Amino acid sequence: MISLQQDPQGFIRMKRHFPSSVSIAIEFTDGTREIFTGTVLNGIYDEALAAYRAGNHLDAKGFKRGPSKKQQQGIEFVQVSPGMGQPLPSP
Repeated sequence: MISLQQDPQGFIRMKRHFPSSVSIAIEFTDGTREIFTGTVLNGIYDEALAAYRAGNHLDAKGFKRGPSKKQQQGIEFVQVSPGMGQPLPSP
């Protein structure tokens, strides 16, 4: 199991997809903890990446089809909130 912690702005660090079968425990800033599957977090990551690319006028592969200029191609942080995963049982 992978453990992540939400930052004060509501994001977790996620630079790439996690394996689909792995369980990820996220501790939120309000003290709650939830378990996510890799598949669920990968879907959240894909949605955030698509929104980033649309907002920056990039195509589906992350390339700008305009004048050549250095452009960040991906994202590193994904916004999550309590209620998106399964509650972690209390010890």
